[in-house]
Amino acid sequence: MSIDYIATPALILNRSRLSRNADRMSKRLADMGVRLRPHMKTAKSADVARLATKDHFGGVTVSTVAEARYMAEKGIKDIFYAVGLSPGKVAPLAEIQASHDAVITVLTDNVDALNAVATEAQRLETSFPVLVEVDCGGGRAGLVADDPDLIDVVKAIVAAPVLEFAGIMTHAGQSYGCNSTEEMADVAEVERATLVEVGQMLADQGFDCKTLTTGSTPTAAHARSMEGITEARPGVYMFSDVMQAHFGWGTTDDIAVSVLATVIGHRKDLDQLLIDAGGLALSKDRGMESRDPNIGLGVVCNTQTQPIKGLYVADSHQEHGIVKAAEGSIIPWDDMPVGSRVRVLPVHACMTAAAHDYYNVVDEDSDGNEDFSSLTIWQRQNGWY
Repeated sequence: MSIDYIATPALILNRSRLSRNADRMSKRLADMGVRLRPHMKTAKSADVARLATKDHFGGVTVSTVAEARYMAEKGIKDIFYAVGLSPGKVAPLAEIQASHDAVITVLTDNVDALNAVATEAQRLETSFPVLVEVDCGGGRAGLVADDPDLIDVVKAIVAAPVLEFAGIMTHAGQSYGCNSTEEMADVAEVERATLVEVGQMLADQGFDCKTLTTGSTPTAAHARSMEGITEARPGVYMFSDVMQAHFGWGTTDDIAVSVLATVIGHRKDLDQLLIDAGGLALSKDRGMESRDPNIGLGVVCNTQTQPIKGLYVADSHQEHGIVKAAEGSIIPWDDMPVGSRVRVLPVHACMTAAAHDYYNVVDEDSDGNEDFSSLTIWQRQNGWY
């Protein structure tokens, strides 16, 4: 198989880089005495899950009912559905548990929602372990440490005969706004300390927290300590991306996913080149714009994912990517004729991978070059139900 025969745009996954990234995080968390429950919302692949958990294969984290069903069908029985549970999701999750002998841990931060979930679970004669979400500063979901509703939610779980209080979780989403590894380490300490504080408060009132679980790749990668934490749920670390490389999780040489694209046009009058990977293949995530204006929607590379000096996807339409050169660089027109191939390293792997139905998986040879004769296909589970 040659790269020239892959229809574009296509999502390429370098299994060798993936394996190295997974091993690095597994070792780091094992050394810190913390269980790894990888978040599969980025990869949405059982093949990736098995590789990421090969040293201690077991539980995973998911973000959709479809992911939970897919993982259970693939033999993964310990699943945390890490999105606040609404009553309408109880029936499909109950069916997954019953059909696949799985245990799905669910999440809440609201007494009324929790009571409605308990009523529906009792009606369906099913049960769930429940984690309570704590907001450690990310400002998305969860209850802050001193919110009196927090203890009320725990009491409601304990009072429900079909639910089990399993512990507390948090996600330090604010880590993505940091500008240095030192800042990320500071956020990781806030994340850790918040959970430990809440866990101790609950223990003092007679509610034992078996699980204290943190999230995010930046905090898992840069935490100074995980003391008191039982589990971590990083996800994008497996693939990495331009943002994670900027945050210090390896370099661009560690990014395992890329989008293969074909050059489809030259606009020398506008000093731009067109590729067939647009917004629907790359996403329109500009998460690096405030940090580096010459990254745009992705870094343009040759077919062996070596960046072409100064080239980036500056803009996109639905099926057109517009490639420009940073100031001081030029587009090498003669080396990039219409029909030639490029690879784009994504700014945010989660969003880019979500645009594709499967991975074109390749390995590296002994010299570190990708060997497309070994190409295989790994499926993804997109969608919500």
